[in-house]
Amino acid sequence: MGGAAVSCGHTAWTQDGSFGTPPGYGCAADRAEEQRRHQDGLPYIDDSPSSSPHLSSKGRGSRDALVSGALESTKASELDLEKGLEMRKWVLSGILASEETYLSHLEALLLPMKPLKAAATTSQPVLTSQQIETIFFKVPELYEIHKEFYDGLFPRVQQWSHQQRVGDLFQKLASQLGVYRAFVDNYGVAMEMAEKCCQANAQFAEISENLRARSNKDAKDPTTKNSLETLLYKPVDRVTRSTLVLHDLLKHTPASHPDHPLLQDALRISQNFLSSINEEITPRRQSMTVKKGEHRQLLKDSFMVELVEGARKLRHVFLFTDLLLCTKLKKQSGGKTQQYDCKWYIPLTDLSFQMVDELEAVPNIPLVPDEELDALKIKISQIKSDIQREKRANKGSKATERLKKKLSEQESLLLLMSPSMAFRVHSRNGKSYTFLISSDYERAEWRENIREQQKKCFRSFSLTSVELQMLTNSCVKLQTVHSIPLTINKEDDESPGLYGFLNVIVHSATGFKQSSNLYCTLEVDSFGYFVNKAKTRVYRDTAEPNWNEEFEIELEGSQTLRILCYEKCYNKTKIPKEDGESTDRLMGKGQVQLDPQALQDRDWQRTVIAMNGIEVKLSVKFNSREFSLKRMPSRKQTGVFGVKIAVVTKRERSKVPYIVRQCVEEIERRGMEEVGIYRVSGVATDIQALKAAFDVNNKDVSVMMSEMDVNAIAGTLKLYFRELPEPLFTDEFYPNFAEGIALSDPVAKESCMLNLLLSLPEANLLTFLFLLDHLKRVAEKEAVNKMSLHNLATVFGPTLLRPSEKESKLPANPSQPITMTDSWSLEVMSQVQVLLYFLQLEAIPAPDSKRQSILFSTEV
Repeated sequence: MGGAAVSCGHTAWTQDGSFGTPPGYGCAADRAEEQRRHQDGLPYIDDSPSSSPHLSSKGRGSRDALVSGALESTKASELDLEKGLEMRKWVLSGILASEETYLSHLEALLLPMKPLKAAATTSQPVLTSQQIETIFFKVPELYEIHKEFYDGLFPRVQQWSHQQRVGDLFQKLASQLGVYRAFVDNYGVAMEMAEKCCQANAQFAEISENLRARSNKDAKDPTTKNSLETLLYKPVDRVTRSTLVLHDLLKHTPASHPDHPLLQDALRISQNFLSSINEEITPRRQSMTVKKGEHRQLLKDSFMVELVEGARKLRHVFLFTDLLLCTKLKKQSGGKTQQYDCKWYIPLTDLSFQMVDELEAVPNIPLVPDEELDALKIKISQIKSDIQREKRANKGSKATERLKKKLSEQESLLLLMSPSMAFRVHSRNGKSYTFLISSDYERAEWRENIREQQKKCFRSFSLTSVELQMLTNSCVKLQTVHSIPLTINKEDDESPGLYGFLNVIVHSATGFKQSSNLYCTLEVDSFGYFVNKAKTRVYRDTAEPNWNEEFEIELEGSQTLRILCYEKCYNKTKIPKEDGESTDRLMGKGQVQLDPQALQDRDWQRTVIAMNGIEVKLSVKFNSREFSLKRMPSRKQTGVFGVKIAVVTKRERSKVPYIVRQCVEEIERRGMEEVGIYRVSGVATDIQALKAAFDVNNKDVSVMMSEMDVNAIAGTLKLYFRELPEPLFTDEFYPNFAEGIALSDPVAKESCMLNLLLSLPEANLLTFLFLLDHLKRVAEKEAVNKMSLHNLATVFGPTLLRPSEKESKLPANPSQPITMTDSWSLEVMSQVQVLLYFLQLEAIPAPDSKRQSILFSTEV
């Protein structure tokens, strides 16, 4: 069991199908609570068993085109059933692995018991018989129960068939949970006794810190050292697992199978047992919603995140004609009225964006792990899907309203956790305040508005408490931003945004007053905040740059494309820093709305974006994800793009394709510290040139690569995997990977995922392991390149897993021609989670040893 953390109820797949943080990604509150209870000697047990809804994956269907539709449907159902039963074997293999580990932990506890008992009857006992009985209470009984279960399950899995029955073993195991009741009731006393004995007896203290448990077969060290405290917690941890594995097993056991009623009975017993001993702990996160008020004149207001003593706080910020006001929305008991609390205000005459002194430290920004943000996105997508289902079913508005409230809470949380760019304001009285925003665009916009208004302000002032109360009361009526800027506040007929790939050509710019070194960056919105996606080269010493560079930008529900134009400053001392930001000067900014109707014909469309007297010419073209990620069967045997990976490696007499090795080598030579490597798009023309060179086996390809921007090389590598006629993870195994990642029990999941990985064809497996090793090295430079394991999984997940044979999910409604369903979004996120799982795995067994153990057997 490896001491994996127990997920809290609100951070796992729940019985009603709602989704929270995936297992292993528990929030800090959960981990802190679990740790606190552990230290206090209290068991923390979760009685919300996961029933991970997984993405259904259809069979390949009949290859005979003459077979009737009904027969095709029957065969597809049979294939689904077959794959479900195959998953059942893998789940059971994982349970066996988990049991083996658990038994080794119980053995490690039992090992010192015999000599301690023997010594208890001598003149110099280490512990008394009563102390031994208290500390090791019910451990021998637990060992016997699980040894019997393991000995019964092992031969059945070894002699596997789809008709094999195991339900009686699980039913018997569940019926013996009363022993765990006694263990859990005694747990606190046992821990207290153990601690007292350690303090009183140095010999026992030494024993309790050096208990040896058997390691798994692949480990270099046959035993691992554990403390008594760690091992005594294992049975408490095990109680929760009993429901998790039963859910996983039931999920892959057909209702017609003889095991189904037995497993249901075992699950019922386990759930009732957990309910009887569990102390419910459900931290609640409060949401902030603002109802619409009457529109009154106001310069600018917005929801922003303020950094207060290292903590993120959601604020509503108002820019009046003479002051900047930062408020907090107060929750009212009735919920019908609103009230703002003033946190602080600065008269505009006293406000400055003073330059950060070299000695003044920029505040340490607490960054939220990418996997936590991704878990929130998954949960938001799931809730949106549930809302649409409720609406289609024409059910009562109460269920819909409840889901909308839940969505508002999660989107507020995402808004709070996402921004990471500092925007600081300073008061003449010496106080400084820091906001976190998602883009240079917003930071520049606030500065411009404030500076423009400061030209009209000439006096400082202070407000009395009465005046301040009147001001905050007026905010309710004067606010122009009535709610957090997320999807819950959109009307039903508003576009959900675009999913797919946007090709953008940045042509040229005019309107600069003098020659300088100029470049542009491109941003698109995703889940309510903006992400930098591309950057042109620097066009030096000109007032009329002609970049003519094409980029391919991935969209995730995006509605807006932004372009920012900068002057590159090579002399770092020339321009002083503000807020620790880049020394490059923002010359202009503008944006264009991505209209689904206008972009649906997938032809190039030219547009001009005006910004502060500057005009930038662009061309844009959109391809929905359904079209852009569609894999085509290979029709050629020459070249490398679009050719099966096994064909390429056989022709090259290599284990990993030459193109993969060359691109990785060049990126590791000079791209490991490139900010946004693999995320920032390379120039499309460079990528196409490299593609052509690799396809004709150009001997000068390495010379070409050394002269190209490293983002183009990264783009070429991604394109190679995207154009494979079959994904690297294969069509055959893709549904199983999607099923495996949804398993709740960590040990079962690891067994299943490794089993699947090591079952891939040799060329696919070796290429993936080569790429995996490279991506881990990229993530080691995250502090510089800003590419975490999660970011890399987001980029490569769909590229490596997206199947080639896929039913079209294009909506039938012509008014929504190029949007994407939430189920599609969930599927993409599942692909990301599969790759992230392998990236986070510490070690993967060598391919040549994959069939040495029953746990990694591929025979079914």
